[in-house]
Amino acid sequence: MTEFNALGDSADWQKDFERRLTATLLAAGLGEAATQRTIEETRGRPGNRTVAGITDAGTRVGYVAVSVEDDGGVPTGRIVDLHVATDHAGRGYEEAARDWAEEWCAERGAGRMDIRITEPVGALFDGYGVRGQLRARRIASPPEPVDGVTARPMTPAEYPEWLAAEKLAYVDDIVRSGAKSPEDAARKSDDDFAKLIPEGLATPGTTLLVIEVAGEPIGTGWLKHGHLPGVTYGYSLHIDERYRGNGYGRAAMAAGEQATLAAGDEVLMFTVWGGNEVAMNLYTSVGYRIVEEYRSTGLPRSEA
Repeated sequence: MTEFNALGDSADWQKDFERRLTATLLAAGLGEAATQRTIEETRGRPGNRTVAGITDAGTRVGYVAVSVEDDGGVPTGRIVDLHVATDHAGRGYEEAARDWAEEWCAERGAGRMDIRITEPVGALFDGYGVRGQLRARRIASPPEPVDGVTARPMTPAEYPEWLAAEKLAYVDDIVRSGAKSPEDAARKSDDDFAKLIPEGLATPGTTLLVIEVAGEPIGTGWLKHGHLPGVTYGYSLHIDERYRGNGYGRAAMAAGEQATLAAGDEVLMFTVWGGNEVAMNLYTSVGYRIVEEYRSTGLPRSEA
């Protein structure tokens, strides 16, 4: 019989979780310094989590870590980790642990369940909606340029229109993913942009690009260099809708990769919001691996 017992000492789980997360980050192309920084940030994240050992007939087969936290006044459950040892996988322990976590959180008032997936879980969370993915790729060599496509720095005259459009697009992404209401998404957009790009074009470590074909602007790019050691974070690489379907998405990626190398970084990382299958397919096709995936569902979860 599968049992779940809260651990008084979660040090062994923490060590195992960090070992698995380290392997995921290194496999995605992050260097040791960036990986270590990420581990330290994960370790320092606030959260009143409970770690339970998954046992069967007295044998420990894995762990499940859960918490219930306030998210804008709404109690939200979180599966921080769910892992079954390889030699015990596929015997139903994963499903039992998921169901236990959902029940544990619901009993504490959670009406929603979130999970951050950092390793393959098969179909275990197919009933959860994808809210976003963090993707990354190590750039081994300068990208091949796309004929006729160039990238140049954004001008001060172009910046205000870009900023307004980017903030609206960010709101749309958040709402489409199901993460927040339009009003909450708008507030998050205002707050995030104020923090991320406080000095506009002069914000240190920031590259803002205009992508052109034969002198005609077709898109933009926004990158933050040194996001992690050796890692550039791509906040946006955008092709205007009327120019899509011509392979320019790959050109935008190439421009971002070139800017990454020029800044002295070697890994380009992006977040893609849930519901944006076009971007997900593009990133997959050019070799960007999923580092983390964020999913959620309402509680109680429907079995349909």
